Amino acid sequence: MEKLLISACLLGVASRYDGKSIKKVSDEALLLISEKYQLVPFCPEIYGGLPTPRNPSEKIVNEVFMNNGTCVTENYRKGAEEALRICRLLGISKALLKAKSPACGKGLIYDGSFSGTLTEGNGICAELLLSEGIEVFTENEIEKLI
Repeated sequence: MEKLLISACLLGVASRYDGKSIKKVSDEALLLISEKYQLVPFCPEIYGGLPTPRNPSEKIVNEVFMNNGTCVTENYRKGAEEALRICRLLGISKALLKAKSPACGKGLIYDGSFSGTLTEGNGICAELLLSEGIEVFTENEIEKLI
């Protein structure tokens, strides 16, 4: 069975910045995905050394900052590198990641103003995986995986 890297928060794991889970994937979709893929949960922020809960973060160009001004770019890069290492180790070629996230977002992410404004771009982890040929999907594109 093909393996799929999946954002842990999409499975209901309390790994988000606020310490709560976010389960945007319906039980029905999750069942269909798990029939087709062996799911490999992952959270780049946690693997990058950040605690849960933590201050919210947003990406500005190639840097990631918490809303208190703390630069956490290296944590995000470390988490992205761990995601890539796991993909290579387990032969994973697809990832289902959390939309809009400074780590996992694909296509649209929050703009760094902490105002809820979106801008074109990818999160640090999504960008690295894409650059290495791993297909990245968000929960808004789940039908492409089923």
